[in-house]
Amino acid sequence: MLEVKNISCGYGGRDVVKELSFTVKTGEILAVTGPNGCGKTTLLRALCGIIPYHSGSAKINGCEISTLKRTELSKKAALLSQTGAGGEYADFTVMETVMLGRYAHSGSGASKADREIAERCLEQTGTAELKDRLITELSGGQLQRVLLARAFAQEPKIIFLDEPANHLDLKRQVALIEMLKGWAANGKSVVGVFHDLNLAAELSDRIMVMNEGRTELLDSSENVCRSEKLNDIYGFDIREYMRKTLQKWE
Repeated sequence: MLEVKNISCGYGGRDVVKELSFTVKTGEILAVTGPNGCGKTTLLRALCGIIPYHSGSAKINGCEISTLKRTELSKKAALLSQTGAGGEYADFTVMETVMLGRYAHSGSGASKADREIAERCLEQTGTAELKDRLITELSGGQLQRVLLARAFAQEPKIIFLDEPANHLDLKRQVALIEMLKGWAANGKSVVGVFHDLNLAAELSDRIMVMNEGRTELLDSSENVCRSEKLNDIYGFDIREYMRKTLQKWE
């Protein structure tokens, strides 16, 4: 599905991501985590064609991402990024926002079938009752779910997520995990950036831990959570911290 080999990218001539390699299989969910500033979001931006990678290769189903036109890439990949209410969608209703996900398939001539797909994605994300509301009227959590519906409406092969649980309460976080697992089980793939290691472990099949633009750990979620190397990467005893917090629930 996704094959990344020795990719390097960044800003202003400075590499933030450095010769990074990994693969994601069809149906697999990969969580990407690591300390602040390690290059997680920069990596997603490069894989979505927002910024260029100046060396290496990144392919979705054998197609080099850097050579794809925007509409072609939009049919293969969708991005759910960190966002706040308003912005570029300030004058849009929820339905109009989700219908933007159909643009790569139908252009400005959306059909009845396109609208049915959008409505199904609204139902899937629990936002159907909001479809006539303006984006600016939504809470942060509602907006995040609407943007996930837009990503689903693109019908991509892979979804890239940048802190998708932002603004979501615990119940909605659990629902998000189930939605993404169900979506990936239908022959799709997910790559998600997370700071919350518990959330990353619960959602993903594998976890990639980045540090200073490189891969420090890449293994099953269980093995990464058990790795002593996490302490070196984050600079404190993560497993002991997790144990102490869980004791409060006993």
